[in-house]
Amino acid sequence: MKKSELIAAVAEKSGLSKKDVNAVIDATIEAMEEALKAGKKVSFIGFGSFEVVTRAPRVARVPGTNREVKIPETKSVKFKVGKKLKELLNK
Repeated sequence: MKKSELIAAVAEKSGLSKKDVNAVIDATIEAMEEALKAGKKVSFIGFGSFEVVTRAPRVARVPGTNREVKIPETKSVKFKVGKKLKELLNK
């Protein structure tokens, strides 16, 4: 589902205009980005949670040349599915 499809679906279900729904979705994403950047966990009970995880630095090998490349420590976002969503998907 693309953002435009999500906006249309939410507008239909809520009775709000697409313009208003777009503003709400943009604000929601911005708030989530700020929370994750600050190291906070973002949870939606029943749906799931997002949190920042740190991946340790490592050494990888380039296929074919066997040359070693150092990969620095990176941060990534992890999503853990909630119980309600998991049950819904497994029906």
